[in-house]
Amino acid sequence: MQAQVLAPAAVLVLWSLVMLVWLAATRLPAMAKGGGLGAAKPGGRGQDLEGVLPDPINWKAHNYTHLMEQPTLFYATVAILAIMGPIEHDVLFAWAYVVIRIIHSLWQATVNTVPVRFTLFMLSTFCLLMLALHAAKLTLLGA
Repeated sequence: MQAQVLAPAAVLVLWSLVMLVWLAATRLPAMAKGGGLGAAKPGGRGQDLEGVLPDPINWKAHNYTHLMEQPTLFYATVAILAIMGPIEHDVLFAWAYVVIRIIHSLWQATVNTVPVRFTLFMLSTFCLLMLALHAAKLTLLGA
């Protein structure tokens, strides 16, 4: 069962890389219109492009940043579960988390209305909470 709970984490890593490629594929051509990377100010960061590039271009970058935030807790949690011994519902919650995060990514990168995005975020957070509670139970109580 250890491999089964790690598989969703591996898929989310791959999805994060897909979002990185999508962000580069949209952002770099948009930046080229303003002189490209050579015209970027020294030490510039992605957030410096807010208000410079159109919002839909930046949405991919926003989502990539989000994939580097809360999912880090997911990775740690599934690692704990894999070590301690996951049960079937852990695998289901892990897959649910990943599927909802992918839908969240697609929504944020394209439509990006906040009520739907927030709902997806809360659903994925619930899945993560269930995983974290079980990980805490296993590590603190050994059960």
